[in-house]
Amino acid sequence: MASARESSVAPRLGGKTALVTFVAVIFAFVGETQLTQYVQTRLGYQHSFFLFYVVHSSFALSFPLHLGYLLLTTHHSPRALMSDLSSIITAQLTSRDPKIIRSSPFPLSRFLVAILVMTAVYSIPALLWFIAVVYAPVTDVTAIWNANAFFAYVFSVKLLNLKWSLIRMCAVCLATAGVLTIVYGDSRSSATTAALARGVTIAQTPAPLFGDIITLVASVIYGLYQVLYKKYAALSSDLELAAEPTQYTHIPTSADQVNDEEIVSSPLATCNEVTHSLPFGLHPNFLTASIGVCTLFVLWIPLIMLHYYGIEEFALPSNMTTFFAIAGICATGVIFNAGFMILLGVWGPIVTSVGSLLTIVLTLISDLMLGSVGLTAGGLLGAGMIVGAFAVLAFDMFQS
Repeated sequence: MASARESSVAPRLGGKTALVTFVAVIFAFVGETQLTQYVQTRLGYQHSFFLFYVVHSSFALSFPLHLGYLLLTTHHSPRALMSDLSSIITAQLTSRDPKIIRSSPFPLSRFLVAILVMTAVYSIPALLWFIAVVYAPVTDVTAIWNANAFFAYVFSVKLLNLKWSLIRMCAVCLATAGVLTIVYGDSRSSATTAALARGVTIAQTPAPLFGDIITLVASVIYGLYQVLYKKYAALSSDLELAAEPTQYTHIPTSADQVNDEEIVSSPLATCNEVTHSLPFGLHPNFLTASIGVCTLFVLWIPLIMLHYYGIEEFALPSNMTTFFAIAGICATGVIFNAGFMILLGVWGPIVTSVGSLLTIVLTLISDLMLGSVGLTAGGLLGAGMIVGAFAVLAFDMFQS
């Protein structure tokens, strides 16, 4: 029988909503990547930190939008939802008895420190990614970035006390090999040829090696972040049973609806007591929005320092094309990051990170459609290896 720790971090299917979220995540990542490179290369708006600041500040919209959707489409009480969130976060930060959580004050100072740490660890790889897309081809950046699946697996074994699984290890290695096949195959020359066809000379092309290196660093840090988020921030199996019943009830009408919710009921409850559920994704969206608010009110300070020392001069978009493109980056960034945080809690870092490797396949397709790269044997082989690896992990998840 699996240990308690293994069961608390084991991937769950999460119902149809999780699958829809996953599809939205991979398409949003491709859109964010293409728009970011378009803004910084084709439109010439090379202000990486400002783009990072604006996009990550927009994360603050994820929770209000989710809450507004619930108020319009369900009968949930806003006060009850916020009370449940407060109770769950209090239990996470204080490890107190769930029976006295309702009468406990919210640990505001601990929560603010936790959000500051999450923002810092999450912002470093994201900022490196925004810089990397200026220097390296978008396919390379996407491929190396998504190599975080390998690092997430290693960190999961070490930090989550998981046992080595031959199936998962082979799947992660296969996916990593697919990444290397795409990056170091014959796609680089095609990308250079396509760049020349668009009028970009070799002298104007930034250094791809530098972009690849900083993307690799970002990938390692992001793999670590995923595991730390699952261990310390996502709802554990114990905390999913931590809150007491509140003033509203919600009775699922189907098995799929049960899987689409994060059940939060008293551990002492019997079958005759009323339980309640947090709507799917509400807790991770609250954390994502908190990171956005922290970014908005804290990380404007480096903007002034970068401008003062001439590292990155502050300049607003000079035309509406750039403005709307940045708005598109914000929209896709909110969808990707909010959805990814949800999937980390439901599926865990291993399955989620390997699943995100499918963005490479979509990026290759989009590059072909935009004329950025040509169709190559290395690209096809690498994409096939990535799809196969995710299929193996998905099968393993269904069997568990």
